[in-house]
Amino acid sequence: MEKSKKARISAIATILVIAIIVLVFFLTSGKKLLKTKDTLEILSGSENRILEPLLEKFEKENNVDINMTYEGSVDIMQELQNGATGYDAVFPANSIWISMGDTGLKVKHQQSITTTPVVFGIKKSVAENLGFVGTDVTTKDILQKIQTKELSFMMTSATQSNSGATAYLGFIYALLNNPEVITSESLDNENLKNDLTTILSGVNRSSGSSDWLKDLFLQSDYDAMVNYESVIIDTNKELVSQGKEPLYVIYPKDGLGIADSPLGYIDNGDAKKEEAFLKLQEYLTSDEIKPELLNLGRRTSYAINFENNNQDVFNPDWGIDTQKVLNVMKMPSADVIQKALNMYQTELRKPSLTVYCLDYSGSMSGDGVESLRSAMSMLLDQQKASNYMLQASPKDVTIVIPFDNTILDVWKAEGNNPKTLENLQNEIENMEPQGGTNIYAPLITAMDEISRYNVEDYTTSIILMSDGRSNGGSIENVIDKWNSTGLDIPIFSITFGNSDDYELQDLAEFSNARVFEGKENLEKAFKEAKGYN
Repeated sequence: MEKSKKARISAIATILVIAIIVLVFFLTSGKKLLKTKDTLEILSGSENRILEPLLEKFEKENNVDINMTYEGSVDIMQELQNGATGYDAVFPANSIWISMGDTGLKVKHQQSITTTPVVFGIKKSVAENLGFVGTDVTTKDILQKIQTKELSFMMTSATQSNSGATAYLGFIYALLNNPEVITSESLDNENLKNDLTTILSGVNRSSGSSDWLKDLFLQSDYDAMVNYESVIIDTNKELVSQGKEPLYVIYPKDGLGIADSPLGYIDNGDAKKEEAFLKLQEYLTSDEIKPELLNLGRRTSYAINFENNNQDVFNPDWGIDTQKVLNVMKMPSADVIQKALNMYQTELRKPSLTVYCLDYSGSMSGDGVESLRSAMSMLLDQQKASNYMLQASPKDVTIVIPFDNTILDVWKAEGNNPKTLENLQNEIENMEPQGGTNIYAPLITAMDEISRYNVEDYTTSIILMSDGRSNGGSIENVIDKWNSTGLDIPIFSITFGNSDDYELQDLAEFSNARVFEGKENLEKAFKEAKGYN
């Protein structure tokens, strides 16, 4: 009996000792396990994906979760205009999107993390033939080569992507002879408009994303691209690894724009979030991280020249000159930027020739066709389109081909007359779903329609939207037709419903295009696709 009592006492004592040890562990080394992680929700431009390894390091060292949501520049601006209530910080490519979007004045602690100039990257052999290697080049020199058809180039849309917007504003600054500030009145200069129209006529492919433009350049055969210096560096690394000719960087002597990559805190009244944000900002601007940013081809201050200790990255053989004193424009006010971008979209850019192939098969009945009608209304209703800076210009051509297992009709609207575009929308509204699905026949018809125009005068694209697998036609017929036209016509696709994503991806790959995800949000997918044209 006595032994049993002693055994119980011993067991209780052992349990108490273990409990004390566990308690001490959690109060000391285990304390971190009880601490709730701070989370920072950051609304960011896609060019910051390259920083993710650095952000992961910060997360581990500071017990913070960082969630990056990547959006286009216009989407970031609009989210800020709407209050950005779901975000703790904003990290666009350029301060202009904060100045235009932060109407509620919620962004504070704004600080540039890196800078990169927007430049011309031209195949070195082409740059040599143009006389651009080893000498100063002006925007007017470039304009002259575009006029004589010696130069064409890829550039993102100025109203959808920051690199395009920054390049375009840099053109304005240079063509106005470097004013102290660009004013609203100076934008009305007819000579300026004519020169801008000439420069933009040299755009042979457009897109809504700087990174995608790089990918397109790598898989295709184009001579030149306007993009960030850092993206040109990334492009050249890949070109050289593939044994291909690198691009030569041209910094227009009479002016260019800089992407200043600002990180700002969105003040929603949470002191802990603000503290975590300030730690992150301090980390990204620290002396420890600066060499890693330079290795990524990002300049780490507003200094427009610096000692180049990494010539594998900032390679002088690629025309990269870190000692060159760059003529950097001063960004105009938000209202002037908005006016300039509206001018680009409605007057100055190269006109677009867009063919929409829209699925009206029986499976689109109900919510499907209603989503389709709503998405097209967003583009054709010019008031709605202006919210996304996707308005039509007087020279645009919009063609709609509804299809099921056959071609149901071909509707066309030339220009931006609201009544003409409204009539086109009415056709879309009145068509009812029926029949099966043949995604290939409308693509062949679309190419026939495009061939009726002088394609050099337009940025062309086909946008195909389908909710199912094709039960007619073949991709081989489309490829044969595409090759026979001799034209560079990208076939962008939008997924919906039970669409066969592999079929759509195959179409995108051979035509140098891409597929947009529309199964969650069809309107957003149409908006993104149109932004590439």
